[in-house]
Amino acid sequence: MLPSLPVAVGRRHLALAILLALAFTPAHAEDAPACPAGTLKCPKKPVDWGMCGKNDLLDFYVPGLPTTGDRSAAPRDASALKVSTTDKNHYVLEGKAEIRQLDLFLHAEKITYDAETTDFTAAGPVTYQDRGLLLSADRAKGNTDLDQCTLDGVRYQLLQSRGNGVAQVAVVDDVDHARLTRATYSTCNLRDQQWAFAARDIELDRAEGIGRAHDVTFRVHDVPVFWLPYLRFPLDDRRVSGFLYPLVGYGERRGFDLTLPYYLNLAPNYDATLSPRIMTERGLMLGGEFRYLTESSSGTFNAEYLAHDNRADDESRETGDKVPDSRWWYQWKDVTTFNANWGANVNLNRVSDDRYFEDFGRGLYSSAIGFLPSSAYINGHGTWWNASIGGDRYQITDPTLPSQYEPYRRLPRLTFTGQHALAGLLEGGIDAEAVSFSKDHALDGQRVDLYPHLDLPIERAAWFVRPELGYRYTSYSLDHLDESSNPLLQGRHPSRGVPIFSVDSGLVFERSLDIGGEAYTQTFEPRAYYLRVPYRDQDDLPIFDTQDVPFSFGQLFRSNRFVGADRQMDANNLSLALTTRFLEDATGVERVSASIGEIRYFDDQRVQLPGVPPTDFGGSIYAGEIDLHLSDRWRIVLDQQWNPNQHRTELSTFTLQNRFGDEGIVNFSYRYRRNFLEQVDVSAAIPLTPAWRLIARENYALNDPLATDPRGRDGRTLERFIGIEHDTCCVAWRVIARHWIRSVGGQADDAIYFELEFKGVGSIGQQTDSFLRRGILGYQ
Repeated sequence: MLPSLPVAVGRRHLALAILLALAFTPAHAEDAPACPAGTLKCPKKPVDWGMCGKNDLLDFYVPGLPTTGDRSAAPRDASALKVSTTDKNHYVLEGKAEIRQLDLFLHAEKITYDAETTDFTAAGPVTYQDRGLLLSADRAKGNTDLDQCTLDGVRYQLLQSRGNGVAQVAVVDDVDHARLTRATYSTCNLRDQQWAFAARDIELDRAEGIGRAHDVTFRVHDVPVFWLPYLRFPLDDRRVSGFLYPLVGYGERRGFDLTLPYYLNLAPNYDATLSPRIMTERGLMLGGEFRYLTESSSGTFNAEYLAHDNRADDESRETGDKVPDSRWWYQWKDVTTFNANWGANVNLNRVSDDRYFEDFGRGLYSSAIGFLPSSAYINGHGTWWNASIGGDRYQITDPTLPSQYEPYRRLPRLTFTGQHALAGLLEGGIDAEAVSFSKDHALDGQRVDLYPHLDLPIERAAWFVRPELGYRYTSYSLDHLDESSNPLLQGRHPSRGVPIFSVDSGLVFERSLDIGGEAYTQTFEPRAYYLRVPYRDQDDLPIFDTQDVPFSFGQLFRSNRFVGADRQMDANNLSLALTTRFLEDATGVERVSASIGEIRYFDDQRVQLPGVPPTDFGGSIYAGEIDLHLSDRWRIVLDQQWNPNQHRTELSTFTLQNRFGDEGIVNFSYRYRRNFLEQVDVSAAIPLTPAWRLIARENYALNDPLATDPRGRDGRTLERFIGIEHDTCCVAWRVIARHWIRSVGGQADDAIYFELEFKGVGSIGQQTDSFLRRGILGYQ
């Protein structure tokens, strides 16, 4: 059962959050990763106003008026069906009377105009338009030289944004400033004001992109919700300092969770966000983000700090592990360009303890991070080479993993790869790496790995042959050898050298097909890959960063089934594979892709990781892949691995996706890997009406991979959420109840997420769109 938010407390906290949010300036601060190069102003997903329909004021809109230029220096034109004058300075324009000057356009039934003072009055239905504002009124008066106009009985529409409303009086002071008396402001349609600010007066400053209001009542469907003496609100998407809308949530382990960020627009090329976060079960956490951009660098620095965790002692007793009283996290990401060939990348991460993400992570997968990576590299590249120097390390953030499982620190680490033409089609290349490995209370050492090779790629439209001959040499210099638990590591300077020969070849056949009246092209692509690597005894080499890669279709064409240089597989193998595709001629869309392949072993595979026996079977697992795009709405993906040596399935995955209606989507997935997992995953976003949508996911493990005792591996839910979305013209809200496994140890957590958006102004609550995009494949 998911816990329900306590009604009295929930309402009080929610009302407080909304009041705090709307009482301060909604700032605009776009996310750094989406920024184009050279700017901190990042594009945002535009708000969809499609449900609103056309504003009636647009019936008066005159397209094609200039949006730039000096209005005072532009010529002024007046016209009407009837023009009368008592002298050369005073005119009366009647019947479709108009005054035009650059972007200014005034239309009325009757206009009186003084050519000497440029004063005017307008009566009857009056419409006024300039480069940023469209108004209709009962009457108007003003001065064209001063760009001033006063209108009574006004309806208005901002032309650079959705904002609109009504006013008793509107005073246009100049091109960028207007004042409204007894006015409303909303982004809803004027005929259906689902929400609005009603104020004694409103100032629209289009130069700054800010609106200011006094004596403000916030109304929902014309029902007063709360009152504020003063309010600032955005008119466009420019960055401006002020409070961002809060993040509101509730969870069993954090209690009521409220974050109220304050954005600081410090300069065009750097800014900051301060994010105090109050958790009723944990305490006050201080957080922040600093972003910067220079001609050569861009980056972000994030940090969080909780001085005193109210639950630290309780968790220490529950888990038996010491949980620190103060909790913190920081992250620094930087990309720097030195010149056309050299640059640097930095990604540093650190947390106070291994339970930090489990306790404070908001995201869908943050609590499942087992190893927190950090790296810093200087990178270089040229027309035929790439190089890097730097290092990386990992921190364990899974409390169930003992410290000896922490990966080795690789500092420093140098890499170099190059490929250059030698003569004719012959190319020469080299892959090189030098690393120093270190870890507390473990074997340390340095490793140099060199792989020079010669390639002769011969490629034509319908076939290719790519032979390669190389020699891989790896040597070590080991420290703390006496601390190693491996008795085979006798010398301080072991090494390995082995030649590697491979030939990759393939054919591409095509034929035209007519299927159901549609023209298709089918390809038939056989491929053969031969690999020869003589056996070398490598038991005296340490294991620093090498792992066995899980078998897949792509592994059929690799020269090493290990990742890392501590092991080089021996091979006398021939990989055979076949792929066929169906391409729709009219669109070029690949409707069907199917592949199958196997490795044939002519010799036993003797090189293994410690504790793994040699393999003596003649053939590998059969690996097959099928990807069917039956239509733009149906897709099926199937991966299958069959072990002919033991007559059993090793891996099977099946995914079915159906898109229906405008925004409906249903996904079904089945995932199975022998001795590891078996899961069923169902997710959906189902439109109930144009304004309502149901969202849900159930990720269920048929056998529990987290259970330490195989007898206790009964099925369990890994994640479940269900929610409802309501999206109308100018208001959207979402409520989600979620249950999920928050740690590798199998502990579960429950939470309720709430998000409310007044479109064009901001949103309140937990930002759940990225969470849903990960949980529901294809969610928009």
